[in-house]
Amino acid sequence: MTSDSTIKTLLITDDSRVSRMMIRSFVRAAQPNWVIVEAESGPAALENIARGAPDFCTMDINMPGMMGTEAVQLIREQYPEIRVAIFSANIQESMQLKAVELGAKFVPKPVTEKTVAQAIEFFLG
Repeated sequence: MTSDSTIKTLLITDDSRVSRMMIRSFVRAAQPNWVIVEAESGPAALENIARGAPDFCTMDINMPGMMGTEAVQLIREQYPEIRVAIFSANIQESMQLKAVELGAKFVPKPVTEKTVAQAIEFFLG
């Protein structure tokens, strides 16, 4: 079921409304058929996933309540089929290695058309 006509679902997780809006806008332009849902925190993302797992998830790192890396670890343990891209302004090598360790794609912030394209390429790869 890798057909381009297959409808995919993306969960955008970021405490910044602006970041969520930008990711949504760039994804919508590139993949107009995808269903896009949003969460403002790690716990909200986990609740959303429990109701129906998305195909893909973007995750911010620094969020109140639960770090994005912790949320990704829980997602990967419970739903290994979900492809996750970690968007973070923390571009230190240790954070990039942590993403790889979690089985996720590291994407540097700021959110741009190019960075969102990197995430989409990873999701569809």
